[in-house]
Amino acid sequence: MNLINKKVTHKRFGIGSIVKHNDTSIEIHFASENKMFVFPDVFGKYLKLYDKSDAKSLELIIKKKENERKEEELKKEEEKKLQRKQQHLRLEHKKLMKNHKLHPESQMVFWCDTEEQDSSISEWKVFSGAIKSGTNKGKPNKPVRLHQNSAVLLTAIDSNVPEKDRRILGVYMVNEDFVGKLCEDGYIPAHSKYRLQLSEKESDQSVFWEYYVNKKSPEKVTWNTGKYRYFDNAWMAQILLVIISLKSDPNERELAQQFFKHFCKMNQITDQELPKPNGAIIRNKTLA
Repeated sequence: MNLINKKVTHKRFGIGSIVKHNDTSIEIHFASENKMFVFPDVFGKYLKLYDKSDAKSLELIIKKKENERKEEELKKEEEKKLQRKQQHLRLEHKKLMKNHKLHPESQMVFWCDTEEQDSSISEWKVFSGAIKSGTNKGKPNKPVRLHQNSAVLLTAIDSNVPEKDRRILGVYMVNEDFVGKLCEDGYIPAHSKYRLQLSEKESDQSVFWEYYVNKKSPEKVTWNTGKYRYFDNAWMAQILLVIISLKSDPNERELAQQFFKHFCKMNQITDQELPKPNGAIIRNKTLA
């Protein structure tokens, strides 16, 4: 809006004429001197335009700037709220890290459907699913037992194949600073280093139920419902030890050994005292 040479009246300085203005300031020539003011703040309370049409247009500009100012203030307030929330989460995270007590069953086995068999490996993360009922229905499940010592075992079962033939696809430690209790979106990301993918041949030799037991029904080989199960820390160590034996590539074998060593340290497991696998399939063979 061009206001040059427009007549104005000021409560203190009287009648004047606009000689300069930009988005933030305005210069007005009065009878004896020029004065600078903040634009457009000076209008309305101290300064008025003579021309009613110009005054109307200026009013719209002032309203627009006022709305922009309010939006900016609201944005800053939202940013402050977010910063306070992030600070709270950092403090909570620090507290949980410091006071964490090792749970004997803080490992997760995940059932990958057809699409997830590729995405869980390519993206190295899984989604814990949504709550099915209750006041939190639809919200993501919080994998509350998972912590820095936890690993996620990726498994799958081919169509028309019995549950006892469930295969292991890969395994990863959770992200270095992951805390399940603080997981709001349900996604469980992988550690930057400790990730192992099994080849098709290796996967065919890694049958999940040789290690896992449903403690309520130890003789049964059934998954029933749900995307994941928690299971014993020692069972995960057994699986990692077998994965090492399956790796023929020197680099992959070295990473698997480092993974196993890191896992045992995080879970206070001594590999010499690790029991032999005794999953549901092995138990059933023994009973037979």
